[in-house]
Formats: sequence, structure tokens, C-alpha cells
Amino acid sequence: MTSETRLVPATELASRNRAGFPNESAEYRQARNALLAEEIELRRHIERVAEQRRQLPPGGEVTKVYRFEGEAGPVTLADLFADKSTLIIYSYMFGPQRQRPCPMCTSLMASWEGKVADIEQRVALAMVARSSIERLVEAKKARGWTQLKVYSDSDGSFTRDYVSAEDEDVPAYTVFTRRNGTVRHFWSGEMSGEMADPGQDPRDAPDPDPLWTLLDTTPEGRGADWYPKLDY
Repeated sequence: MTSETRLVPATELASRNRAGFPNESAEYRQARNALLAEEIELRRHIERVAEQRRQLPPGGEVTKVYRFEGEAGPVTLADLFADKSTLIIYSYMFGPQRQRPCPMCTSLMASWEGKVADIEQRVALAMVARSSIERLVEAKKARGWTQLKVYSDSDGSFTRDYVSAEDEDVPAYTVFTRRNGTVRHFWSGEMSGEMADPGQDPRDAPDPDPLWTLLDTTPEGRGADWYPKLDY
């Protein structure tokens, strides 16, 4: 959607809505159509943000050789691209100080497990954590995951440069590109806890975990004190 595109006002589009459900009141339908207009505006804003992201100038060139330990042995950052020109790395919270991986990171990764084949039609995808590869593989097997690829940043070099300079056990979502043999940083999630609105749980937008998107469609919402667990 370009800036020159002339869009029909969202309220006009919402007025074309033919949906209706048994025994609903006129008050409900009026409020629902007003909400529909806002949902149309939200969809448009999401697309505007995505377009703005795609138009970012070239990010910093990756000049350091980052090494990881994978399930099949040592690899470099460049190796993680395989035959793709774009690489997504999710750094999850499972450092050596943890007995078990972070439940929130695990929830997110679980939602991606079944989509790896689809994702990898377009880009490369890698899960990185600071624990040894043996621990990462053990945890992966415990969840029954077979598609997600896990890698150990054993020396912490990548983590300190792209996740936390203090080598904290925090999550990060990072995108790299490879064009004409040059690897560059493209985009990272940068919303921190300090950027959360009052009473809001810190999170990115759009939220990469579909769990929260689904709960946001319910009257209970995501809640203020509920989080996924490793076991129920």
C-alpha cells in the first residue's frame, strides 16, 4: 500500500458490513460496526508500519565472525542463512543459570514449531540461547519439537553484540540480510519495559506470539497476571 493509494474511509467500509447474528440488539450492532472501522484502521496502520520497516536504510554490516554450536556441529552466522537472503534469529531465555527454559519464550517457540516449513519458504529461522547445545537439544526433545533449529551461543559474543551488552538472560528478535555476499543487521525488536504504557505488560507490536492475539479477541483479554507455564 503506497502513500499515493486513495483509500475508502474505514467508516464507509464498515458501513458495508452485512454481518449479523441471532438476537443481537441495535446497540450491539452499532458498537460492533464502530469497532470494525477501528479494526480496519488497525490493519492499515500495521501495513504502514511494515512498509516503513521494509524501507529502512541499510543496517550495520556484520564484520565479526560469530560462531555457534548447532545440533550437527559448529556453524557461523553466515551458515545460518543456508540458501536464503534473510535470516531471523530468536534469542530465547535459557542461559546456563536457568534450570529450565523461560515459559514465555517456550510458548512463543511452540507456536512457531508447526510453521517452520512455511517460514523457511521465505527466510531462514534459527533459535539461539546461551546454554550448551546439549541442554538446548534436551529441552527441545522434551517439548517434542522436531522442526525448530536450536543453536548455542556458547561464548556469548553474538548475545553481547545483538541481545544484551551485559550478557543478560533476555529475549531478542533480530533480522539479518545477506546481499551480494554482505551480511547486515536489518531490524531488531527495540521496545523495552520503559516504553510500556501505564498498566501494560511490556511487549512488542505486533506481538509475535499468536497466543496474545487470540486472547485479545475475548472478553477476558490477556489479563494482567496470567502467563503461560511449561507444565499444567
